[in-house]
Amino acid sequence: MKMALELAKATEGQTAPNPVVGSVIVKDGQIVGFGAHLRAGEEHAERHALKMAGEKAKGATMYVTLEPCSHFGRTSPCADAVIEAGISKVIIASTDPNPLVAGQGIKKLRDANIETIVGVMREEADKLNDVFFHFIKHKKPFVTLKSATSLDGKIATSIGESQWITSEESRYDAHLLRHIHDAILVGVNTVIADDPSLTTRLEHGGKHPIRIILDTHLRTPVTAKLVTDKLAPTWIITTVKEEEKIDSLKASGVSIILMDEITIPNVLSYLGKHNISSLLVEGGGKINDSFLRSGEFQQVIIYLAPKIIGGQGALSSFSGEGITTLSDAPKLTFSSMKQVGPDLKLTLLKGGD
Repeated sequence: MKMALELAKATEGQTAPNPVVGSVIVKDGQIVGFGAHLRAGEEHAERHALKMAGEKAKGATMYVTLEPCSHFGRTSPCADAVIEAGISKVIIASTDPNPLVAGQGIKKLRDANIETIVGVMREEADKLNDVFFHFIKHKKPFVTLKSATSLDGKIATSIGESQWITSEESRYDAHLLRHIHDAILVGVNTVIADDPSLTTRLEHGGKHPIRIILDTHLRTPVTAKLVTDKLAPTWIITTVKEEEKIDSLKASGVSIILMDEITIPNVLSYLGKHNISSLLVEGGGKINDSFLRSGEFQQVIIYLAPKIIGGQGALSSFSGEGITTLSDAPKLTFSSMKQVGPDLKLTLLKGGD
C-alpha cells in the first residue's frame, strides 16, 4: 500500500477534477503490476496495473488507494475490470465519497466473492485526496491561502519593497504549490503593483495554473504580463461592462467573467461549476482578509523568513477589516512545519471542512 500511495502522490496536481490513485498487484510475494491514474479521461490506476500484470492477475491481490469505481464515466467501471481479471483479494485504503461510487465498488467486489479489505492506511490516503473529497462534498475548490512573510507578518516594507523577503528555496517550493493547483488567484492591486506572471517555473517544467484576477472596476492593464504572455489562461472577474476594455482584453485571449457582485462565495461557486477543484490564493492583505472573514478557505501555508521589518506603514499578509473578536477567529491546527532553506514553512488546516 505504501508503494501505491507513492504512485498516487507522484501524480498530484495533474488528475483534477479526478482523485489521485495508485494501485499495485502482488502474486506469490512478487509485484506483477502497478499503475497510477495520470489524467482525467485516461485509464485509471487499476487498469494500468491489470494491463501490466496480464494473466498473472488471476488469483493475485490488488492494493489500491481508493475504492474502484463502479459507474460508467469517460472510462468503464474498474470494479468490473478487477472482477473479470480474476483478482482474488482487494485491499483498499479509502472509500470514494463520490455519490456515483460511494461503496458501490466495494459491494460489486464482495458480491463477486472477492475478499475485500477496506481502511488500510486510510489516513494517509485520505490526506492525499483532501482536495478531491472537499470538491465532491462542497462543489467548490479547496482553497489554500499562501503568504511569504517576515517574522512579524510583513509582506513588504513601508516603502513597498517586497523582493525578496523569503529565500530562493522558499520561492522554488512555492512554485511546486502552483504546479499542483488548478488555479491561482490574486487581486488587481497585485497585478498593478507587481505585474506578476503567476506561472510555474520549475527545473523540469511544471503545470501552469489558470490565472484568476479579482478586478471589480476592471483596472487590469491591457499591457500586463497576465494579459499578454499567453503562457496560461487568464480569467478576470469584474462587475464593469466596459465594452471597449473588455473587447481589448478578449482580443488577447483573456476570459471576462461578469458578476453583479464579487463575493468570495460567488467566486468559489463559479469556479466549482467550471471544475476548478483547487485554488491557490497569492493575493495581498485585502484579498487574504476577504477569504479570512468569509471563512472560505481550508489551508494556510506561510513561508516565514528570519527577518523583522516592523513599521506601521509596512504591508501585512492580512489587512482589511480583519476579525473583530477572538471568538470569531478561525480555529487552525498545525499540519506540518519544516525548514526550507533559511526559512520555515508552516502548513495549517482549518477545522470543520
